[in-house]
Amino acid sequence: MSLMQIHDPVGAPRPIGIDLGTTNSLVAYVPLIGEATCIRDCDLDPLVPSVVCYRADGGVTIGKDAQRLAQQLPQDTIVSVKRFMGRGAGDAETRRLGPYRFAASEGPVVTFAVAGDRVVNPVEVSAEILRELKRMAEDELGEVGGVVITVPAYFDDAQRQATKDAGKLAGLQVLRLLNEPTAAALAYGLTERQNGTFVVYDLGGGTFDVTVLVLDNGVFQVRATGGDSQLGGDDMDRALAQRFLRAMGFALEAHVPPGHVRVALDAARAVKHALTEQTVVEAEIEVPGDKSLAQRVTREEFEALVRPLVERTGVACRRALRDAGITTKELDGVILVGGSTRVPLVRKYVSELFGREPLTDIDPDQVVAIGAAIQADLLAGQGPSDDVLLLDVLPLSLGVEAMGGVVEKILPRNTPIPASAAQVFTTYADNQTGFELHVVQGEREMAEACRSLARFTLKGIPPMPAGLARLQVRFDVDADGILKVAARELTTGICQSVDVKPSYGLSDADIERMLLEAYDHAETDIAVRALREERVEAERIVAATEGALAADAALLLPGEREVIEAAMQSLRAAAGGGDHHVIHTRIEDLDLACKPFAGRRMDRSIARALSGRNVAEVERDTANAKGIESHLGPRPEH
Repeated sequence: MSLMQIHDPVGAPRPIGIDLGTTNSLVAYVPLIGEATCIRDCDLDPLVPSVVCYRADGGVTIGKDAQRLAQQLPQDTIVSVKRFMGRGAGDAETRRLGPYRFAASEGPVVTFAVAGDRVVNPVEVSAEILRELKRMAEDELGEVGGVVITVPAYFDDAQRQATKDAGKLAGLQVLRLLNEPTAAALAYGLTERQNGTFVVYDLGGGTFDVTVLVLDNGVFQVRATGGDSQLGGDDMDRALAQRFLRAMGFALEAHVPPGHVRVALDAARAVKHALTEQTVVEAEIEVPGDKSLAQRVTREEFEALVRPLVERTGVACRRALRDAGITTKELDGVILVGGSTRVPLVRKYVSELFGREPLTDIDPDQVVAIGAAIQADLLAGQGPSDDVLLLDVLPLSLGVEAMGGVVEKILPRNTPIPASAAQVFTTYADNQTGFELHVVQGEREMAEACRSLARFTLKGIPPMPAGLARLQVRFDVDADGILKVAARELTTGICQSVDVKPSYGLSDADIERMLLEAYDHAETDIAVRALREERVEAERIVAATEGALAADAALLLPGEREVIEAAMQSLRAAAGGGDHHVIHTRIEDLDLACKPFAGRRMDRSIARALSGRNVAEVERDTANAKGIESHLGPRPEH
């Protein structure tokens, strides 16, 4: 506890920053005098283990005490709940993460069956951790004000919304969700007063983020971000725990009792921590119902186990640098964040990857919480807000599915947030009275290869000929990275909006896979998109031509119908093939065959329109038509 901290009973409540971590969580604040600091428990330890135990008597134990109960009550003690945030019950990653009883095998949200016949979900478990952090802050500061909670940069909408809901459930006023790398950069930028281009390498217990930022006298501009929301120190623990389980006599495919799983994981974590300072560890593992198991682990053996995991981070790092358009030689520093960066192999790998020794001036366990506290102080109006500007970005593109299943990207990835953009679409068919909107996230050209976020329908549009209705779709992403979508039919004013809250998050390495596939399949995707677009255009033109032939057959010259129908048949055959160039050529052939017929139809329409009207009226209507066409033309609006 800070000895010089003085409570003012009539002063404004102090804002706080919380790093809600996978392994450990922290709470920090900015004192009236001095720099941001983490709040410590009675043992002077700022780290609160992110562990919650639900006891049979109905009570809940949190933190270190819960950690001590984990081996005794492995299925009632939830560890690393952050990895379950926003995930579905049937997700394969969900089943892999621990020795838990799941209340249901399917469903949009993971639920745990714990002692006392209770069923809890990750939001409720996270809220218990947040309540404990709030209690620590109140013991230190009295009443607390708003809170900034940090999240991995690669958390999707579901995971962000789940984190925000957990904060509300804990009785906190959530001012902002802040990306963890941005929080770390904020701490370095204001504490160390450094300017330049930096990489934040954030490897925590359950997530990995890499962010490229430019710090320039208080302006924090994120240039690119990347990572893996299912990669961290937990995976290192699991790799070593599997070795211990084999030593206990369990095959990897066999069912392992929950108590043995928890013992192996706890032992693996302890050995990992010890190997940070030592080169050899002699571990005595207390096997439930059996004698203890002696295991000798060298740092070299451990590094061989976890090297593939560490090297996975390099893919995202290289991509982030490429997206930012910079090389390693242009960097001014690499900031290490997260407890897993204490592993010697990680630090060595980062040094080799970026060609420089990383910065470790601020404790990597505390730097995110300190940055969150600084941001909370700024948002509460108690810090130098005029001196700081945060410009974060979207990790993945957001768009809607258009005809043919192609994706129209409305907000590209790495767009600075908060952001807003709109696109105008029109109807495909005559007398269409509704639009079905499918919101997607990802980098692929086809909606079926992207992440589905939400679907909703705009109804009640008056029947109109195809192409007359105008639908404006607007995307708004707030400072927390949460998306809202609004749709408005411009000619009638009918509107509909939806807060995009998908019920489960991305599966293991989904974001990484989505980006890699976007690069690997870019050429193929473009060809598939072109084929779909040409097929849609062919279908539209054939339908329009058939309608014209039926309505104005009297305007056809002898033999003209046969020529047009032959061109339509050739176009139908081409549309059934796989070459978009051929379809485009057949569309042009049909257009050429119809041109004389279309000219006569237009001449007749003009003659009818001019009948009984003077020149001034025609000029006025022509000017109005041009104005309407310009206003309604499908174009992006920002």
